[in-house]
Amino acid sequence: MEFIDSVLKYFPDLLRASPVVVQLAFGAMALALGLGLVLALMRISTSRALRAASVTFVEIIRGTPLLVQLVYIYFVLPAAGIDINPLPAGILGLGINYAAYLSEVFRSAILSVEHGQTEAALSLGYTPSRTLWRIVLPQSFVVSLGPIGNYFIAMIKDTALTSVIAVTEILKTANNINSQTFDTTAVYTAAATLYLLISLPLARVVVVMERRARIHE
Repeated sequence: MEFIDSVLKYFPDLLRASPVVVQLAFGAMALALGLGLVLALMRISTSRALRAASVTFVEIIRGTPLLVQLVYIYFVLPAAGIDINPLPAGILGLGINYAAYLSEVFRSAILSVEHGQTEAALSLGYTPSRTLWRIVLPQSFVVSLGPIGNYFIAMIKDTALTSVIAVTEILKTANNINSQTFDTTAVYTAAATLYLLISLPLARVVVVMERRARIHE
């Protein structure tokens, strides 16, 4: 009981850092969705140059750790005259990293749409671009909804990595508290519990959204 009380007393300070996690997660996911879709469309385009550029970008990002990418953006880019504040740097790093993975989700989802539907739309006078945006992408979104939700939950947990670039999110706050109290077990248990309390409801929301999307498909 004493341990639980010790854990709970750190919650107010940690909760004050949770809006930063929300900003990181939603900002980075918006970037990842947009960039990921662009990369997916480049990958399936008829242009060899666009396909090569997409593959190269995705392989570089997936082949290097997210932590290294965050450090590179925040500590190395200033040497080239590009100074980015901690929060935008965190959003940029997370967004670029997850875009590489979501691009493969989008590509697979787009290719899973039956080709006959595209042919039918074209035969009805739809342009290729209109067919893509009105027929293919809406259906592919339903297919990719589950993986997108799972990546979003993973991203929330990965926001902890931005503590190394001075973003004062939950883990950074826990580090600061621990340096003052040396109550290591209770502090980090409280932080882990808070991440869990954020992630579990979101996981349920993803399941419900995916189920409803398939019902209305």
